[in-house]
Amino acid sequence: LHKGLKWYLCLKQKHYSSVAFISVLNSVLLSVVDADVTVVGSGPGGYVAAIKAAQLGFNVVCVEKNATLGGTCLNVGCIPSKALLNNSYFYHMAHGKDFESRGIEISGLSLNLEKMMAQKSGAVKALTGGIAHLFKQNKVTHISGHGRVSGKNQVTAVAADGSEQIINSKNILLATGSEVTPFPGIQIDEESVVSSTGALSLKKVPEEMIVIGAGVIGVELGSVWQRLGSKVTAVEFLGHVGGMGIDMEISKSFQRILQKQGLKFKLGTKVMGATKRPDGKIDVAVEAAAGGKSETLTCDVLLVCIGRRPFTQNLGLDSVGIELDNRGRIPVNNRFQTKVPSVYAIGDVIAGPMLAHKAEDEGIICVEGMAGGAVHIDYNCVPSVIYTHPEVAWVGKTEEQLKEEGVPYKVGKFPFAANSRAKTNADTDGLVKILGHKETDRMLGAHILGTGAGEMINEAALAMEYGASCEDIARVCHAHPTVSEAFREANLAASFGKAINF
Repeated sequence: LHKGLKWYLCLKQKHYSSVAFISVLNSVLLSVVDADVTVVGSGPGGYVAAIKAAQLGFNVVCVEKNATLGGTCLNVGCIPSKALLNNSYFYHMAHGKDFESRGIEISGLSLNLEKMMAQKSGAVKALTGGIAHLFKQNKVTHISGHGRVSGKNQVTAVAADGSEQIINSKNILLATGSEVTPFPGIQIDEESVVSSTGALSLKKVPEEMIVIGAGVIGVELGSVWQRLGSKVTAVEFLGHVGGMGIDMEISKSFQRILQKQGLKFKLGTKVMGATKRPDGKIDVAVEAAAGGKSETLTCDVLLVCIGRRPFTQNLGLDSVGIELDNRGRIPVNNRFQTKVPSVYAIGDVIAGPMLAHKAEDEGIICVEGMAGGAVHIDYNCVPSVIYTHPEVAWVGKTEEQLKEEGVPYKVGKFPFAANSRAKTNADTDGLVKILGHKETDRMLGAHILGTGAGEMINEAALAMEYGASCEDIARVCHAHPTVSEAFREANLAASFGKAINF
């Protein structure tokens, strides 16, 4: 209204040309947009939900505060970390004795870190640009700005220059993801004291790196820099590596393999603080988690990996009476609705594992629900993967969970050392572990430690979604020679008590 009045007065005084008139008129008209679904956030959950909603016939707007689409996952998470994990593994293979033992002899090998980072950035740019193309293809309107709920059916997008865009929307979907959890008393500068974001863009390989946290992100990024030549020590409060949800037998085997590669661990240990020295190095004070004598570790780069927290700042939730739970998450019902029926939430801002693929599934079924479809997701069938080498992947229950729940179970295992493809590849670390119900033979959990575990685990996820028994999988013909035969053999062991090749 203010812009319109200003235009009218200026036009009356003949201050505006016809071009300026059209420009201001457009500004007035574009200040309010109408939509069926407005998605706040363009990470894996948000952008997938926006595309699916458009495919279902909704008029869709997606609001993103960052300069590029894709959220944490594509920009500073899953995608760049996997690029560095892959390339650092190639370097490690060539630099160590591995290539030599295979009859591949290389001289004059060197690391061009700048080029490695450029390849990573190229992958990120291609994929984030791909989302913009998909938005255009599916007629999703992209609005730049920080989106906040300003009414039960309204979102206000505040651009970097302070200008505001109002979107009136029948439905609002919050998919704002998560952010790095800060460590109390340790200031991150993303140069020598870094979060996962800074660890993806270091300008040189540190001589020594300390990682606070030996969960998924800690072991992945620790692996990258250890392979490139850094001495890496991971300090973990818990008594095991791999984070929450990992099977303890798998975790112990995984730790042994990583230690053999050169990674060091201080488990059951807490970090008390960190101090920068005049020479640029960092002193890290640690002590046993149960209490005890303090010890000081020194490093060139300190990586803080203690987890992530929901990004719910300045979302305007209080304006519509939505309160967060005790962990800063948005409470939702089984249709992903908040206490305000027109406002939905998915992904890292709600309960459940902070996984990109979990957010994607939630986004799809949430908007299908808006269109009148069924809303169902079995979180027990959501797989988890650690992309080190070897990889670790699991889905369903761990042995510890089954014991705690009092569920009768049987175990089937098969080592990759007995698998023909793993043997021919000279890559035999790890095993497949299958948990089946003792009475019904239904598969309850699958845990894989080995090369390609992240791909193989999806066979287990599919089997569990369809309620398969271990015998069902054991009777499915698997191509030979493949590492997936180890998966079949472990199911044979679980169902019949004995594998064929071990």
